[in-house]
Amino acid sequence: MPRRTPKKPDSQESNLIWSPDTELVGLVFELVSQADASVYPQYTIGLHAWFLDQVRSFSPELSAYLHDGESEKPFTISGLDGEMVSSGREVQLKANTTYYWYVTALSSRVVQWLLQWVQNLPAQLNLRDAPLQIRSCQIAHSATTYAKILNYEHRETVTLTFLSPTSFRRKGHHFPLPMPTNVFHSYLRRWNDFSGIPVEQEAFLAWVDDNVLITRHQLTSAKVLAGKKGAVTGFTGAIEFGLTKEASKQPDFCKLFYALGKLAPYCGTGHKTTFGLGQTRLGWSSQVAPEVPDVQSLLARRVEELTEIFKAQRKRTGGERAEEIASKWATILAQREMGESLQAIAQDLEMPYETVKTYVKLARRALKNPE
Repeated sequence: MPRRTPKKPDSQESNLIWSPDTELVGLVFELVSQADASVYPQYTIGLHAWFLDQVRSFSPELSAYLHDGESEKPFTISGLDGEMVSSGREVQLKANTTYYWYVTALSSRVVQWLLQWVQNLPAQLNLRDAPLQIRSCQIAHSATTYAKILNYEHRETVTLTFLSPTSFRRKGHHFPLPMPTNVFHSYLRRWNDFSGIPVEQEAFLAWVDDNVLITRHQLTSAKVLAGKKGAVTGFTGAIEFGLTKEASKQPDFCKLFYALGKLAPYCGTGHKTTFGLGQTRLGWSSQVAPEVPDVQSLLARRVEELTEIFKAQRKRTGGERAEEIASKWATILAQREMGESLQAIAQDLEMPYETVKTYVKLARRALKNPE
């Protein structure tokens, strides 16, 4: 399958300065591997951890909020955009090859921290056994505010391209289709948390359900790893949303519909957007999304298979706690089967080493002696 060629950002926007009232911005980092290197299939966990460690070094208070805050996360990160192939149980990065990595901020608090950080960036991004030189950092999505987005000129439709697998949570399961209510609910949650211009959710989503149409789409699905635990079936591709004639009877909702479309590249779509899922761009692209390396798909399928086994065994206890334990056991055991050390797994999942060790034993015992 052909790969999408990463597009370099507009050089006119490379000046890393923005006004104090900025609430939204997207950055792209140009990274180069100095030698051939291998990264583990769930390497986006490492990108996530490295970014939060950078925040912690500059602002422990902001770090605590980003890590523990119960609201929507006010940032997103992408996976690495560039040539990556499976190599045994790992993903191979090529020497002297450029990779692009995107980071966005959705609140003024994170935006202003980014402004300080980019003035004194470290020389490299350390991704466990694969140090990547930071060659440059540029603005990928213009610095702006929610009020400006709300008043941007717009076309008759909202057209979006999903570059990385995208999925939603629906009735306790993953839902890998861009139904209008799921897509715009995803954006509205971020809007209501960070814009300072909240909208009554139930009324707007009812309007979306009645008036937003899918006018065309080109989608495909893929099974991928979902952050620190579990696997997700997601979609990539492009979609175009239009409005019914009746929609214009509520002009404020029409205006918000277009604004949320403009918000999409900043906030991403669906869940796990801080682990590389749901990367979204404006406009229609027929280019093939980057193919998920075989080893990532293999691990994702194994995690899903083990999760179902452990959930079935714990059916009697049921509930979210049982599902969470089943997902953790599956993620840990699958990574161990792929050759990951217990120490590395504990570090990635931010769990005590002894707990990870115990979970592996319990998971293996459960496979050998199913009830």
